[in-house]
Amino acid sequence: MRSNLLAAGFVAGIVLSVSTPAIASGDPAAGQRVYNQCRACHTINEGGRHGVGPNLWGIVGQPAGKREGFRYSAKMQELSGEGLTWTEDNLRRYLTNPKDLVPGGSMAFAGIRNPQQIEDVIAFLRQNGPKS
Repeated sequence: MRSNLLAAGFVAGIVLSVSTPAIASGDPAAGQRVYNQCRACHTINEGGRHGVGPNLWGIVGQPAGKREGFRYSAKMQELSGEGLTWTEDNLRRYLTNPKDLVPGGSMAFAGIRNPQQIEDVIAFLRQNGPKS
């Protein structure tokens, strides 16, 4: 009986993994549409001004809290001093729930709940930076 339960669990796991599509890499065009909700506070053009939030051009892979001329929260400054960098994993965490990564930060945005939209925004951010 125990082996039948284990086999059933194994088969169920296979069915779930086959029937649940993995999140594809992000689509920058779709990410731009999602990013439109960020535009109220952030610009994303090279050399652009800061708004309520910092300019995000070239942010992927950069140290957090280091945009010259922008006044960051004390918590973001603290995490920046500890080496926080905007890796794709950190961006995923932050975009899902900013207060999870930077508790006490000043970002008022509650986060994006749709994982594909997060991937799309990250693809858009990657596209809006220095070309390697």
